[in-house]
Amino acid sequence: MNTTTNGTPADPPELWLIRHGETEWSRSGQHTGRTDIPLTERGREQARALAAVLAAARFDRVLSSPMSRAIETCRLAGLGEHAQQEPDLREWDYGIYEGRKTKEIRDDVPDWSVWTSPIPEGESVGQIQARALSLIERLLGSPGRIALFSHAHFLRVFAGCWIGESAALGAHFYLDTATISVLGFERENRVVRQWNVRHPDVK
Repeated sequence: MNTTTNGTPADPPELWLIRHGETEWSRSGQHTGRTDIPLTERGREQARALAAVLAAARFDRVLSSPMSRAIETCRLAGLGEHAQQEPDLREWDYGIYEGRKTKEIRDDVPDWSVWTSPIPEGESVGQIQARALSLIERLLGSPGRIALFSHAHFLRVFAGCWIGESAALGAHFYLDTATISVLGFERENRVVRQWNVRHPDVK
């Protein structure tokens, strides 16, 4: 990776983070990691509404989580033809908490939080942080505008790692379905350029 004297990539990337459209579990608040659940009809409408925004931007690369909800969002948003699957964009593995709501988990484990609590048979916060940092390091070597179709918790982790190399910072980023967020640089500093932007036609 070529860098300037202050450590900024010579041709820094601009990363567009796109969360997939609504699913039954995103609507109900169930943790959806490795379960390959499809979009709802509303989720498909949300994805189609993204097309006009994304068509106005030129992307040098398009990467998608291998989960069908991300792939379908990418396709309906008009970028499926150019997309490559990227395994590191998959959602957090919630282990034994897959399919459960935080409120239900807290009935058994008071004060449970995905950000601070153990996740048996799943990914720890340290493991998902390592995954996000590894992907960031690779993307820093890819100049231009890059679209990343992924999932709520992973994209929040990714943003935390982008600005502070800390997955835990993701707890402070709220993310709706079918939204666009943009990460980039201001001089040598990694910054959040926009966050959780929903197209006016997305309901």
